[in-house]
Amino acid sequence: MDQDDLDYRQQLARRLLSQGIGPNDLDNRAAPLTRDALAAAPRLAIAFPDGTRPTPVPITPVPALDAPLPAADVVVVTWTVDETTALSDVMTPGITRDHWIRYAHHYADYLPKIRPGAPARAAQRLGSYCLTTIGTKRVLCFKSELHLNQDGVVHPPLGAPGNATLPVKDLFHQIIDETGASLVITTGTAGAVYSGQDLGDVVVTRGARFRVQQEFRNAPFRDQRYRSDWEVPTTHFHAAIEIMRGFKAQVAQPDFGPPTASYRPAEATLPTPRPSNPDIRLDGRDMPAFHPILTTDYFEFGTSSNHLDHAGCAVEMGDAVLGLAVQERAADGRSAPRWLVIRNCSDPQINGALRDTPAKQSVQAMWAVYFYTGFGYWTTVNSALATWAVIAGL
Repeated sequence: MDQDDLDYRQQLARRLLSQGIGPNDLDNRAAPLTRDALAAAPRLAIAFPDGTRPTPVPITPVPALDAPLPAADVVVVTWTVDETTALSDVMTPGITRDHWIRYAHHYADYLPKIRPGAPARAAQRLGSYCLTTIGTKRVLCFKSELHLNQDGVVHPPLGAPGNATLPVKDLFHQIIDETGASLVITTGTAGAVYSGQDLGDVVVTRGARFRVQQEFRNAPFRDQRYRSDWEVPTTHFHAAIEIMRGFKAQVAQPDFGPPTASYRPAEATLPTPRPSNPDIRLDGRDMPAFHPILTTDYFEFGTSSNHLDHAGCAVEMGDAVLGLAVQERAADGRSAPRWLVIRNCSDPQINGALRDTPAKQSVQAMWAVYFYTGFGYWTTVNSALATWAVIAGL
């Protein structure tokens, strides 16, 4: 892929990551958490096993915008509007993302590292959060306004291009310092890389790898791998899968045909894909141990011809930063929590026989964007359920 195509894919990534941002998302006064809001029925009717239902914890009075984060056993970090909506519906039922507490502690220190036009500048904060409990665990759900693909100020060392600022790494350090969490989970959408991965499947991995070719192509962490060596509890995976499959009609791939009748005579019926039957795929059990999530600095997706499955279990745009931050903490003698990546396949492996260049005319990218934008919420419900399952099993 040439530089023009990479530039286009970078801008495409930024548009997709900003999708759905509205006035409420830019308001640093969270919507009032009224008695009626708390009493409202959850959007998703989920029958959690006894003793494991996520129960949100309202904080009163509401902390100031520049207050530090509260203590938590587990932190769950997500990124986009669809992802946050799904995570709140599963993990903080009754408290929507509009009610999450806004967070801007030390925000001014981050500003020089955030490019003009980035979402964190528009929102004038670092994120928003809500506390919840699962069993005995106190869980902080956090929506980050910072992102590897959104913020970078190009800052070439000694005039060499291919590096930029990475403020989301500093945010991970700050989250860990303030919460004291012993486990940090990143979750949200990803592109499938295996042909057998269904739309809505969830990968759970203790590995991450940078696959950067754009603004971070000369960064010292390029191609670096990270791993968090601990045993992931699977006690509640079966329950999570049963709940996920109750929503499988929402992640069914549509029937597709040629875009115009000029390709061949119109057919009475359209080709039908195999049914989606969402599952949880765990590293060390359903794929090689520590098979990494692939973190890119542009919009990349798995195809039937690019063999990304050889390199990792799915492709997304940020998780390896957590591995990098935890590695730095361990090297410096600071507290280094366990970490985990839980990502849902919001777009299936794309047909590699379709045209891919130039990028602006890529049929492959068109379909990847179609799936990502159309199925982001419902597929993320699945990764939120897998996140619940891991925490419930701790």
